[in-house]
Amino acid sequence: MSSSVKRACDACHRRKVKCDGINPCRNCSSAQLSCTYHAIPQKKGPKGSRAKVISELRETQRQSTLSSKVANRMNGISSPPCSPTLVPTPGLLTSDMIKDCVEFFFANMYPTLPILHRGRLEQQAMYADQNVDTYCLLTSLCAFMMIQPGMGIPGDPLGLDSLPGANLVSGNLLMEETLRVRKSYDHLETPTLNSLVTSFFLFGCYFGLDLHNKAWFHLREATTLAHILNLQKEDTYLQFDAVESSRRRRLYWLLFVTERAYALQRHRPLSLQATISLPTQNDDPSDTQAHHLHGFLHLVNLFRPFDESFVALWNKTRTDCSPAYLAALQKQLNDALPTYLNSTENQTADLRTSQQWLRTMVWQLSIQNGCLSSGHDDPSMTFNYPVEIARDLVSMTSQFSQHSMEVHGIGLIEKLFDVACSLTDVLSLLPPNPDPFQLGPRDYLHDFMTLLSVLRNGDNRFLPLLLSKVHDVLPRLVNPMLQTVPDTPANMCADVDIFDGFGNAGMGVASSFPGYNGDGTSGGFKVEPDTDFNLSNAPQAPFNKHIEELGSPINGPGSNDNTPFTSPPIIQSPISPMEFPGISDYGGFPSSSSLPHLGLGVNGKPPHGNSGFNVTGDDQASA
Repeated sequence: MSSSVKRACDACHRRKVKCDGINPCRNCSSAQLSCTYHAIPQKKGPKGSRAKVISELRETQRQSTLSSKVANRMNGISSPPCSPTLVPTPGLLTSDMIKDCVEFFFANMYPTLPILHRGRLEQQAMYADQNVDTYCLLTSLCAFMMIQPGMGIPGDPLGLDSLPGANLVSGNLLMEETLRVRKSYDHLETPTLNSLVTSFFLFGCYFGLDLHNKAWFHLREATTLAHILNLQKEDTYLQFDAVESSRRRRLYWLLFVTERAYALQRHRPLSLQATISLPTQNDDPSDTQAHHLHGFLHLVNLFRPFDESFVALWNKTRTDCSPAYLAALQKQLNDALPTYLNSTENQTADLRTSQQWLRTMVWQLSIQNGCLSSGHDDPSMTFNYPVEIARDLVSMTSQFSQHSMEVHGIGLIEKLFDVACSLTDVLSLLPPNPDPFQLGPRDYLHDFMTLLSVLRNGDNRFLPLLLSKVHDVLPRLVNPMLQTVPDTPANMCADVDIFDGFGNAGMGVASSFPGYNGDGTSGGFKVEPDTDFNLSNAPQAPFNKHIEELGSPINGPGSNDNTPFTSPPIIQSPISPMEFPGISDYGGFPSSSSLPHLGLGVNGKPPHGNSGFNVTGDDQASA
């Protein structure tokens, strides 16, 4: 005797056939339909043609698939309106999509974002259509994965992967689905671990799409939910099993790192403190990737010194900054990572880049507070320190694959940009290059430009901004060939030496990405010395001690963060503020007079005044 099913699935209910209640049910499996339970039960109506109903259902579900929605949006065709009842869109989140996105996450992102348990996530995914909290977690996860390089559209019969921007449209559609369905339940009053992770993934999406007002909102929402869940209290973790407790603890520390990175980049305040114990490699015996926690803990330790005191100095709400404090912080950063990192290549790329970026941030704070001296015994307190940072970072990035850097999203690219900006600021003030046959600061700058043109195919706003800055700070050194940027940014810097074309001011062979051989030598060499570096007896203008902020080059406290993620237009030199609104607010060292202890002069036109991140991930922002 068979027991009656309390509720038929949507397709069986629509077809007026008996449903066995299994997910997927036998009828949907045989008819190749998605088996969902979203429809609200209504009164019975007249029976129609079942074959016609199946055709209608198939067409409706086909139009609801992600690939169809992406194609419609890219072709300017309006998709069917979303359900006003805030229920999930049938057929949008398929099992293939969940499977592919989960696989991509654990293969590429998990070492940096160890906040999900694969077994429990896959178990929850089986009942996603019955739990909107889980559904929103999965749609936000898939949205985050869709904007990552190398992630295609699962089950894509239309071949959209080959179309530029299809992955960004996919991410946007899934984000819209997450936000719409999330309105159907109160995730703020009764938050769960899933709802907290959902907020973090939404932050990662908006950060990757360069929509920083929305990114900041969702990061702040995530940290607020962490407080509501008392994740900042150690005794909270005693009430959960090993899996749940470990993921909550890792999530707290991930938010801790992300908030600090974002605070430095966007001049934001902090809300989380180091009030709980760090994760351990044995905190979850079921975690098959627990060995990756080494890299995650290194990342936490990199950012721990950047507490409220430092952020207050960075945001200029405090002014009691001492050279001893900054020098000690630089030493702590230099010693934070061991020579050999027991981590994946993806983690190593993130860690090494973050370390050099943080060194740059501390140096910028040093110059803001007038703590630098040309004769200081500590190299980190001298004007030449950005060259040392750039040298170290270029040497490290030459050892990383392109994928290991791209997986961290736009955040890592922005960190490279910040380091290159500081290098550019001091390039015109450097003494002569003692050996023109050795790599010098100009080579480092060229390699940064090459990196920015190659990572994510140069589809970011940072390469044009760096070119503009170089043009502004070093107008005598910019190659006329770069005054009109080519249509193919990926080839722009690989074939052109930005310092050629000025008589004897350097004839060279540009190094190509990654730029250096495994032994640290350059792929190219200069055959003539730089005459600009030989002007040792040239008069030098005094430099002003009262240097204004060198904070974030793009987004200072009063800037507009709400910028769409689009490829920048082709730049004509000189660049006007109308083409890039952020440029008028950006600069390096303002012109001034009187820094006798530096004894350094400014060659050419001085920059404006200002320079500053990643998630993981990173872009995470990740990430």
